[in-house]
Amino acid sequence: MRGIVCRGLRLELVAGIGIALAMPALALAAQSLPTQATMTAQTRDQSGRTQATVLVNVNGEDGLPATGGVAISDHGTQLAGAALNAQGQASIMLALAAGDHSLTAVYTGDATHQPSVSPVAQVQGQASTTPNFLVSVAPATLSLTAGQTGTIIASVTPQNSSALLAPMFVTLSCSGLPDQSSCTFTPENLEILPSATAPLTSSMVILTQAASSASAVHPHSNSVAWAIMLPGALGLGGLAWGVRRRPWLQRLSLLALVGLVTSLGATACAPRYDYFNHGPPTNPATPSGTYTINVTAQSSNGVTAITNSTTMALTVQ
Repeated sequence: MRGIVCRGLRLELVAGIGIALAMPALALAAQSLPTQATMTAQTRDQSGRTQATVLVNVNGEDGLPATGGVAISDHGTQLAGAALNAQGQASIMLALAAGDHSLTAVYTGDATHQPSVSPVAQVQGQASTTPNFLVSVAPATLSLTAGQTGTIIASVTPQNSSALLAPMFVTLSCSGLPDQSSCTFTPENLEILPSATAPLTSSMVILTQAASSASAVHPHSNSVAWAIMLPGALGLGGLAWGVRRRPWLQRLSLLALVGLVTSLGATACAPRYDYFNHGPPTNPATPSGTYTINVTAQSSNGVTAITNSTTMALTVQ
């Protein structure tokens, strides 16, 4: 009997060692899968500017679509980004400067998929005869934990600025942010001088919010309430006792009752009362997920407005 127990213990020990040795391999296999990113780019002329529509598709080795964000790079410099949809696809619009461009899609990966880079797509940008500018962001993908703050550099590059007769002022803004988040630009306005060619940059700060719990109720709130209610109740009791002996106290007691009820009702509905008795409200966290954020640059000379935009991918964990 003792031998059987020992053999059982040895078998359990061997099985436990086998499972322990196999777990790292299984965890590594489940940790991430290789991915394949593909991209197509189509260009068209729009008001003298070259617009490119870039379509990106990312699938895992298992054939299932990937999640997360993807960035578009030109000769290694990131221009824009977007979130992949449920099918592992993203569509990104780009305004291209004159000249040759080598575009690639860079997938940043997620919890179960490895990063990957698409083959290069060669496109040509046509020269413009009117003053304009291009806007880009770097990095084009950003991952934050709720409550963290991240910084993106937004660049505005002048195009054919030699045709400017006066400085051009460009205002930056963003949209498409998830709830409980915001963005600011420093500086918010950029000035393009005539004949300028160097990019102008602005620091784009994205703020997310972590969940906060309610504070404890202030201990003196009950004493304040009793300080109001107890004397009022005793006073009303005294008035009620004296009503039978002095009829004029009947009206006085009724007025006192109305005054006490009104006072307590106003106090209970006041924000200060709610704060002292229930504490400050809880703040929800920025919802997790991957979002496509629009970054817009706009300029106007009082007659016509020029608006260019780009996108970036924000992942909140």
